[in-house]
Order: sequence, then C-alpha cells, then structure tokens
Amino acid sequence: MTATADTTAAVEELDVLVIGAGFAGIYQLDRLRDLGYSVKIWEAGEGPGGIWYWNCYPGARVDSEGSVYQFSYKDLWKDWEYSERYPGWAEVREYFAYLDRKLDFSKDTRFNTRVTSAEFDTERNQWVVHAADGRTARCAYLVPCLGFASKPYTPPITGLDSFRGTCHHTGLWPQEGVDFTGKRVGVVGTGASAVQVIQEAARDAADVTVFQRTPVLALPMHQRTLTPQDQTEIKAGLEGRLTYRADTFAGFDRDLDFAPGSTLEVTPEERAEVFERRWQQGGFFYWLGIFQDILIDPEANDHAYRFWRDKTRARIHDPKVADKLAPMQAPYPFGIKRPSLEQNYYEVFNQDNVNLVDIGETPIDAVTETGIRTADGTEREFDIIVLATGFDAVTGGLTQIDIRGTDGTLLRDKWSSGVDAHLGIATAGFPNLLFVYGPQSPSGFCNGPTCAEIQGEMIVETLDHLLRNGHSRFEATQQAEQEWTEHCAEVVNQTLFPTVKSWYMGANIPGKKVQILNYPGGLPTYRDKFAEIKDKGYAGFTIT
Repeated sequence: MTATADTTAAVEELDVLVIGAGFAGIYQLDRLRDLGYSVKIWEAGEGPGGIWYWNCYPGARVDSEGSVYQFSYKDLWKDWEYSERYPGWAEVREYFAYLDRKLDFSKDTRFNTRVTSAEFDTERNQWVVHAADGRTARCAYLVPCLGFASKPYTPPITGLDSFRGTCHHTGLWPQEGVDFTGKRVGVVGTGASAVQVIQEAARDAADVTVFQRTPVLALPMHQRTLTPQDQTEIKAGLEGRLTYRADTFAGFDRDLDFAPGSTLEVTPEERAEVFERRWQQGGFFYWLGIFQDILIDPEANDHAYRFWRDKTRARIHDPKVADKLAPMQAPYPFGIKRPSLEQNYYEVFNQDNVNLVDIGETPIDAVTETGIRTADGTEREFDIIVLATGFDAVTGGLTQIDIRGTDGTLLRDKWSSGVDAHLGIATAGFPNLLFVYGPQSPSGFCNGPTCAEIQGEMIVETLDHLLRNGHSRFEATQQAEQEWTEHCAEVVNQTLFPTVKSWYMGANIPGKKVQILNYPGGLPTYRDKFAEIKDKGYAGFTIT
C-alpha cells in the first residue's frame, strides 16, 4: 500500500481533496467516489492508518474493543476478525490492508505527500493546495481528516538536543522500532502512550525511570486473546452492536453507556455492585458504564475515585510509591482526563528495575549528553529517552498547515485566541473547508471509526448536496460559529471538565486558550443538532 509520490508539475483539478488516510479520510474517499465525484487523498505517511501509521511504539494498542473498532458499512465486518480484545498497532495496520483489498482506496491515495499550505481562490471558489514535494491541486472542497492527535507536543526542555543517546516522541516513533533490551530507559510523561511503553520497557530494559508530573488514573484493560468460541459469539451479535454505536454517548458498544440512576441516590450496596461489575468487565466500563453524575457532581466523583484508589493501591507493594501513583486524595476528578487502559502498569513499579521520579517535587532541570538532571542536582544516565508528552490535540493538526482564508488570514491566527467552528465542521472566512473529526465535534469524545462513519456521512451528504446542486461556496457565519462555541461551553460548564488541565480543554499546550475542544453533549445529541440545522437548509451557513 505504499507509493512514492511523483512531483509532476501538472495541477490536478478535483471536486474534493481529502487530507489524511485514516478511518475518516478513507470513508470520505470511498463514499464520494461511489457518488461519482473526483476525489483524492493526500497522506503524509508511507502508508494508511492515520494514528496507527505514526504510533508504532512498543505496546501501542487500541483502547476501544476491537470488535467495535472497525467500519460497519458495506458489510466490511463480515470478513474481518481481530485476534485480541484490544488489538495492537500492527494488527490495526493489517485491518487497513484488508480495507484496501476491499475498497481499493490506494489507487486514489497519494502517500508521502504532506500538505504544507492551502489558500482559497475567491475568483474561482477553489482551494489551491500545496504539498512539500511541490505538488499542487485545485479542489472545490477541501476536507481535512487529521484526527485529534496528529501534532505531537514536545515541551521546551533545556538541552534536549544535546542528548547523545536515542530519543523519540511516541507520536513520531521510527518505523523500524527501538529495542529496549538491556537498555537504561527514561520515560517522560504518564499518559496513555507512556503507560503502554512503560509496561513493555519494564519487561525488557535493564532499568526504567518514569518521570511523573501527575498520576494517571488508569483502568485495567483485561486484555485477552480471542478464542474461536469468542469469535463466533462476537460475529453473532456484531451487526446490531455496530449499528447501536450511534446511539451511545461516545460511540462505543451498546453495553458501554451510563448506568441509570445517580451515584448518590442509589444505596451503598447498589453503588458497590455497579462499580464492581463494571470494574470486572474491564476497559472503559468503569468510566462510561457507571453513573453519569460522576462527571458532574464532585461528591459522586469522589465515590468513583475512592473505589479506583483502593483497587489500585492493593496492587502496589510500597506505600510511598502507592501514595504517588494512587494518592489518598484525588489529584483531579476521576474520568475528567481520558483514562488510560493498562495491563500490569501498577505491578511494574514493584520491580527492582523500575523507578519513579515525581517531577512535581523535583522538576526536570535539563537533558544532558548522557541523561536527565533534576532540580535537586541528581543526574540519571540513559541509553534511551521516551517523550510521552502528548499532542497539541484537536486543533494542532489543522493549525500546523498554512491554511489561508478569504482575507489572507491564516487559520492558526484566527484561532490563536480560541476556536470557533459551527457544528465543529466549518469556520467563517474559510469557505468550502469542512473538517471531519475536527474541533467542537464529537472528536476525542468518540470512538474513532464510529465518528468517521457517523459524522463522515454528514459531511458526505453535505458535499453531495452542494456539488449536485451546483453550489460553489459554503461558509459558516460568524454568528453561528460563536453560538456553537457558546453552546459547547454551556454544556461543558455543567460538568467537572473545566476544573482540570487536560488536552480536552487545550490546557496542556502553553499559550493555548483553555476551552472545550470536543463536543461535550454526546453523539446522539450531536446527531440531533446536525439534523436540525440541515433540515433548516443548513442554518448558520451561507450557500451561494
């Protein structure tokens, strides 16, 4: 599925140019192509997969159950099986190879083609798009499908470039891999990718040192290899489960939705039963499957945290280490940062070769030629440093491209003081630019393939309406996008999310405005809002 991009000087004319060959981009290409439109994907990587092309670090694994981490349309699910409950990156790549055999998307995809800039031609109502290799295309509509984690963030650590060993961000991991065996490994960060890397490194490395700023409130994955009987049972009910995803808050499984009632209104025995049952199911069940008020009410949230804390501390031998990993008092409300899934994360800290450094107490002072020095003067030597420092999420993938609107303003400059995007799909001053999985859409609050299909079909229907009826320009109004931002803020302000510095709120990036970057009302409500606006002739958009 790889291809070398040629640099022909010819300018390609298209109805639609899609950026990105992950789930969202492939869905756009396939559906629009079926409708008879001229459409291509430009993809920066050598192959498809989106985040699963770039994230190939040791232990990288899906945190959605594989059975629902796939497309439902065209009966593609019938001939595919994941071998594990939570598939690893290599098997997800195999799924994309399977999709290519079924959909033949590679023939209309230009790999190794990184989009660097785009400007809107107001005379012809077209986007003129440029790639790093010199390629140029003109398109009536530009559809970035960049995902929420396409711009890795590396904090400005003094001396980082001076390190003589191996240093990689988890989001930019070398395709050939890195061998931890017998090495001294330092891991900066304790988010999802850190949890997965630490579990792998602890098994193979001579020494692992984890630099933790904030504890991760990770949940047990309950990973397992699927047996033939498992596969038969999955297939028997899979069509209904995939269909039902659209009716759940986060686009996951039919059973992965909030329990009825309130944490504070049920009896202590009923609460304990729900907590224990969901905990034993593993994965996100002890997040999106318990009472919804844990995301809203501090007292309810504290019940959920204490249950998690007691379960977790029982796995850690050293009480002092337990105080760092699972403090007696919640470091932040449970579930307000996206929980990571783990297999043996807390147990590895019982090993002699794993050490924990609290950089809240002793911050990193500098990276040296041989390792990392903390503020207390201690220098630890490493062969490998892993930067598990997250992403400029949701907006970063878009703002790293020089996208220039009708008045010459760059998208990054328009959004420098905050994001406005009507329905999470378009922004004023940038006509004919439609985001899938973009800011203020369900995005990071939604199972990826579900969003690629559900929101993706909304975009396909919109584009089909515009192109079929000869509409040359489609643009959000400033009033509509501001009202959508206010609606997102109104919904999220009823929850605990604004109380925590997280990538959900953009708070992990210095200088970025703190605001909700994902639609917080749930997928069913978002679908209703989109349908309402569409039924009113795309209210809040100017069509010419």
